[in-house]
Amino acid sequence: MTHTILLDMIRYFQGDAKRINHALKVYSFAHIICRSENVNGTRQDVIELAAILHDIGIHEAEKKYHSTAGNYQEIEGPPIARQILMTRGVPQEVIDRVCYLIGNHHSYSKIDDIDFQILVEADFLVNIFEDDMQIKAIESIQNKYFKTSSGREILTTMYLAKGGE
Repeated sequence: MTHTILLDMIRYFQGDAKRINHALKVYSFAHIICRSENVNGTRQDVIELAAILHDIGIHEAEKKYHSTAGNYQEIEGPPIARQILMTRGVPQEVIDRVCYLIGNHHSYSKIDDIDFQILVEADFLVNIFEDDMQIKAIESIQNKYFKTSSGREILTTMYLAKGGE
């Protein structure tokens, strides 16, 4: 199922390699963290589908609000994701949770379960690199938002280990 949604996301973002690559990287980190934290089955499906589609509303946000701000992505993303997932026959309970995650993925105070936690950590792992964040900001993000042991290990290994660039 995820490979079909990956292709749908790539088609949706046609010509926008930056957004396609971002989604692929978030999906990859989400997959790694799921496996490392022994998250599987439907919960893993939810996390991976949300990771693939988490920024799917960004183009609509740009069109409607002339902004890519997270709150606008949270508004515009769920209806687009819902349509994609329904077209592929994804179970309703999975669609509902994926859309909840997409509709709140920049609202960190709403993190309510491991699926949400892993999505946020995977997105941060990519955003830290793409936004060229400084060490102090990375440390703050780690302390505030990273809860899984594997997410913390990946962040430390990638960005905070001595000798890394």
